[in-house]
Amino acid sequence: MKVTKDTIIAEVLRINPKTAVLFMEIGMHCVGCPSASGESIEQACMVHGADPDELVEKINKFLEQ
Repeated sequence: MKVTKDTIIAEVLRINPKTAVLFMEIGMHCVGCPSASGESIEQACMVHGADPDELVEKINKFLEQ
């Protein structure tokens, strides 16, 4: 599965919990908080001042391994 900016963080973590490290690297330390259940990658990146396209690319490369 390919993730997009619209993919919910909790969905990414269900696919592979080890992706949490990618979120934490850019300051998203509360990947298990309730917001992650309904927040898209793009929404979270806006809050944390991160580039959603860059994060999506990293996640998809990680999931390909």
